[in-house]
Amino acid sequence: MSGGPSITLKSQPIDGNNTGNAAAQQQQQANANGAATAGASGAPGSSVQAQTPGNAGAVGGGSVPAEGTRQNSLQRIQQRKQKVFNLPVPQKLAKLSMYSACQSEGCRCTGWKTPQENRHRDVESSYCPEFNEECRNASCRHSLRMHIAHLDNISSSSMDELLGAIIDMENLFMSMQRVEDEDTKKVYLYLFRLLRQCVLTRQQAVIRGPLGDPPFESPCITKAVLSLVFYKYNHLNPTELQTMTEVAKTFLNFLNHYNFESPSTRRGDLTHEDASNYKINYTRWLVFCHVPAFCNSLRQFETSLVFGRTLLRTVFQYMSQQLKKKCISERDRFPEDKRSIITQMPKFLEALRAELLKDDSPIWDPNYRPPNSFVIQQRKRHQEVAPAAPGASVASIGGAKRASVGEPLHKRIKKEPTDRCSSESLDDLPPDVVMRAMKSVSESKTTNKAEILFPVNVSRDENVKAEEQKRAIEFHVVGNSLTKPVDKQTVLWLLGLQLVFAYQLPEMPREYISQLVFDTKHKTLALIKENQPIGGICFRPFPTQGFTEIVFCAVTMSEQVKGYGTHLMNHLKDYSIMRGIKHLLTFADCDAIGYFKKQGFSKDIKLARPVYAGYIKEYDSATLMHCELHPSIVNTQFIAVIRNQSEILKELIAQRHNEVQKVRPGLTCFKEGLPSIPVESIPGLREIGWKPQMRPARSARPLEESSDPEKLATSFASVLQSVRQHTTAWPFLRPVTAAEVPDYYDHIKYPMDLKTMGERLKKGYYQTRRLFMADMARIFSNCRFYNSPDTEYYRCANSLERYFQTKMRELGLWDK
Repeated sequence: MSGGPSITLKSQPIDGNNTGNAAAQQQQQANANGAATAGASGAPGSSVQAQTPGNAGAVGGGSVPAEGTRQNSLQRIQQRKQKVFNLPVPQKLAKLSMYSACQSEGCRCTGWKTPQENRHRDVESSYCPEFNEECRNASCRHSLRMHIAHLDNISSSSMDELLGAIIDMENLFMSMQRVEDEDTKKVYLYLFRLLRQCVLTRQQAVIRGPLGDPPFESPCITKAVLSLVFYKYNHLNPTELQTMTEVAKTFLNFLNHYNFESPSTRRGDLTHEDASNYKINYTRWLVFCHVPAFCNSLRQFETSLVFGRTLLRTVFQYMSQQLKKKCISERDRFPEDKRSIITQMPKFLEALRAELLKDDSPIWDPNYRPPNSFVIQQRKRHQEVAPAAPGASVASIGGAKRASVGEPLHKRIKKEPTDRCSSESLDDLPPDVVMRAMKSVSESKTTNKAEILFPVNVSRDENVKAEEQKRAIEFHVVGNSLTKPVDKQTVLWLLGLQLVFAYQLPEMPREYISQLVFDTKHKTLALIKENQPIGGICFRPFPTQGFTEIVFCAVTMSEQVKGYGTHLMNHLKDYSIMRGIKHLLTFADCDAIGYFKKQGFSKDIKLARPVYAGYIKEYDSATLMHCELHPSIVNTQFIAVIRNQSEILKELIAQRHNEVQKVRPGLTCFKEGLPSIPVESIPGLREIGWKPQMRPARSARPLEESSDPEKLATSFASVLQSVRQHTTAWPFLRPVTAAEVPDYYDHIKYPMDLKTMGERLKKGYYQTRRLFMADMARIFSNCRFYNSPDTEYYRCANSLERYFQTKMRELGLWDK
């Protein structure tokens, strides 16, 4: 089975006989036709070939590439890059010119084109054009120098990064020509254009859009597999437990190097919903895991660290078969003491399969985690394990580590988080002290009758919870169905909820309310009191998009201001979390904004617009609000937990105060002639928990008039690009025209926008950060001056300003 994409490589002998100029000829021909594309094709007589799925280690029919061929592919990529990095500077600039826009004013040429007589010569070998040679593009005809004018002060490392991105881009272009699957071709085209834009703008590649950001699911596969080892095999002796741990690591390594099938290949054996989820996860895997393994200009993530149960379910059956076959074929390569891994692999796979199919499996619960002692013990064992024999290794089943070959020096490997458990435990309070405080709080509640009868500062939510415990009120999720009978009680409750919504929302048409309440795709969380609905939340979940839309939310007038609304929303949050949904969206009218703010909603939408656009119903004169849910919080218990923790903390402080409250004699040393004494020698300081503080290192001032203007300009360009790509930047991307807003320039005397800032940055206007910050601040102040606070533009300015300040702080450019 095949049909998956393959990352293709430009093969060439190390001696440099194979030319690379033709790699840019595709780009030049495309530019002549008005397209900003680039490719890698061989010159006559050169050997240019695409790596097949078997020998390039790319996607095939659900397989893992041979270790040697994968290593060879990565080595060839790195060797070609190293060869280009070692070229003389004029040849490097010539290579960059083919992908650099002409700097002449008004010229739209996106890359210098080799003169006709030198079309088949390669700048990666011996050919080095003169800087005064004209571009072959008839609409340009400017010299090569005009295409590299912006690179005069570029550093060697920045130049190598751009050249590396160009080589990655050429490989991607060849991949697009070879791959047959249309979905995969679109992903390659997107990444190609992204790298092309990054080369033109000299910025880092940042992937944004509806795919979201890694990790995509919690818990990740790695965490779940570690939990499985503890959950299933913690009773084994240390040797057997270590063997199962090695089996789990082998499985994860195999998964991280596994080549997933394209969605078109899997379409026949997946349900509609599974096929939709698989297509999304396959695209994420290509973009964040697979392609960056060969194009290291993109940030790479391990499959097992960013994906979870959803992906593993769709690929597990075929992947486990492949792993078993691989274990059998690799058996003879394993040393004798490691062959138990092969023996235990089927047993482990069967256990993992059973937990995958169970809906209530604890290993897939985000809150489940093995004890810290078990985790620390496993890490210590991992550090103490000696390297395997050279004949075979556990990693050989899944291929070698990706970072071993072909990893650029500028990419930093993420370090393992240090074990804080051991260090933090030194500062933790002893368990008996905490237990004593908890007991004291509990006894004080029992003995203080006035506290029970007339509670102080008890939230309304607590009263509602007490009613729920007494079954005076109940919460039920109800909905209509066309596929199975709906009981009479549910129908009566839906009718009652329809009346509640219609009475409390008089401006909403009754027909529309009835349509949504009885729609089979909508559900309603009903608050039932004396068998009658007194409130509810009508909502529609979108599991594939990861959010729930709240349509109606109301409580009967006579039952308001009793905490029912808060408890209703908390139940809905817990209901959503249990089904893997972490975002709530709603359009709130002006009367409901206050309520939703109290429930944790915000006007700052953290979901990318493509995720919800076209799904959620939009309303006039309403404000879109968003609430992000934390999977570890039980919302119906959250207020009580915080209140209880506060009481325990107060009791601990009181106990500590009683212990250290001791009057000590005054100091007499000064009467004896001592001018000063060390602070730590004052009696009683250490007893109350005082510790000598190390003087913090003096932090450098943020970049002001930097000694490296290029570094400052690069930082500004990075911030500006991030700001442009923010979801709230759309009103500020270009200048306001008088045709759009006739009176704008009557009020705004000094306009500014992100496009103008980009032009100023390109011309070297921003020599200090103060100038850059002043122009950005002018954008926001102009917007707030012209627009009223209740407009979308005003809110966008506030949101984007916060984001801008955050990015500046990250780069050390903000000192406020």
